[in-house]
Amino acid sequence: MRPRLLLLALGTFAVGTDSMVMAGILGRVARDLDVGVPAAGQMVTVFALSYAVLAPVLATLSARWPRRRALLAGMAVFTVANALSALAPDYAFLLATRVLAAAGAALYTPTATAAATLLVPPERRGSAVATVYGGMTVATALGVPLGTYVGRSDWRLTMWLVVVLGALALTGLALLLRGLPTSTGAPGAAGGSGTARAPRLGERLRPLRDARVTGAAGTTFLFFLTINVVYIYLATAVRPATGGDAGRLTLVMFATGLASVAGSWLGGRAVDRLGARTVLLSGGAALVLAFAALPWLGRTMPGALTYAVAAPLAGWIVAVALAHRMASLDPANAPLLLSLNSSALYLGVAAAGGAGSLSLTVLGARWFPLTSALLALAALGLVAATTRRGGGTAVVDTAAPAARTPHKVTR
Repeated sequence: MRPRLLLLALGTFAVGTDSMVMAGILGRVARDLDVGVPAAGQMVTVFALSYAVLAPVLATLSARWPRRRALLAGMAVFTVANALSALAPDYAFLLATRVLAAAGAALYTPTATAAATLLVPPERRGSAVATVYGGMTVATALGVPLGTYVGRSDWRLTMWLVVVLGALALTGLALLLRGLPTSTGAPGAAGGSGTARAPRLGERLRPLRDARVTGAAGTTFLFFLTINVVYIYLATAVRPATGGDAGRLTLVMFATGLASVAGSWLGGRAVDRLGARTVLLSGGAALVLAFAALPWLGRTMPGALTYAVAAPLAGWIVAVALAHRMASLDPANAPLLLSLNSSALYLGVAAAGGAGSLSLTVLGARWFPLTSALLALAALGLVAATTRRGGGTAVVDTAAPAARTPHKVTR
């Protein structure tokens, strides 16, 4: 079972690298395609917005497919799209390929998460899902700095790296994922015999009628908007420290990745001890300080590395708390709620591309991180307004790494 989980994780590693490595190559893309850095940053916006919109739609359209078919289709589309990105003759064509890549990622990632739970006994499902999601976390530590370094002379080499990763995952899944078990009564699945109707799109979005859910989703959106306004244009923010040197930028991205992994690991433990509300407020406050200090920290390498550790560490701790909070609202429907949380996350990333571009244009390369400091303050206010002291619910085992064991969570 373990090799097949690792293959699923290789696919999410490719997706994570593709979605996050753009921060390290925007300058080269801009120069090659003769556009400004803010315009190049819209690649991230287009990918994230497409993912957020297409994920629930594709989940509905493919609900009756065998999971193996959905996995192979998603990874094939993702891989081909990145090959087209590498060959893009102009900016418009590149943006179109990012939509196609997002469609493949939006089909693959949720399906891989569900497939992981079928490859292990029920008592190990949380660990299985953590393994698959771990591919995306490891991408921040290894894939992003590797992609940044590979693309130091030509950004298209970075895209070919993603193609290789996708092709390896696709080949492995095609060869080794035969006979994938199906969930009991899965409609239309190979080997399934149940007749349960797949949820329609409207049913998947119905929880948004609950004010608690919309408050939690809104908080996720605002926090990820805040974080990615700076992350997408991080190379610009720390350029005084790196001097445009690819090796120095790779070091900054590597520190960012390691801090992200550490934050993801610490986040669950912090929520266990302190509750989601406390973690969100304290982590959000740390983000305000980090963003406010970046115009000065970004002038030197020690300062840039300090930011590269502090902001991602706080950001990923907050991300885990956001997922815990959402799942706690209705543990019986936690997988569905977490899918809405994921869509809110990607909408935040999408909005950050435009917001960061505008901020960069208005405030300039040094001062645009102050926009994130103000947004983080707004996110803190939303947390204070939509959560309450005390109380909570136990989160049961769900198909998400942030809710894989019982936790006491403050809503």
